[in-house]
Amino acid sequence: MVKLSLRIVKTKSMRIKKISEFIYLIISIIATFDYIFGNNIDERKNILLFFAIISLGMFFFRRYYRIKFQNRSK
Repeated sequence: MVKLSLRIVKTKSMRIKKISEFIYLIISIIATFDYIFGNNIDERKNILLFFAIISLGMFFFRRYYRIKFQNRSK
């Protein structure tokens, strides 16, 4: 019973981590499109580019560690 509940908690946390990865990816895509196609001043464009790069980096960082922890638990 306890092992089953722990397994359910682990799968829910993995789903949440996977969703948060894609949220970072979506933020990066939106910021990139706004940077390229938006009608913004230069200062705002620099901030958008910064957020796009950071979000993309966080996507890959979180994905790497999620896969690493999944492989370790198998």
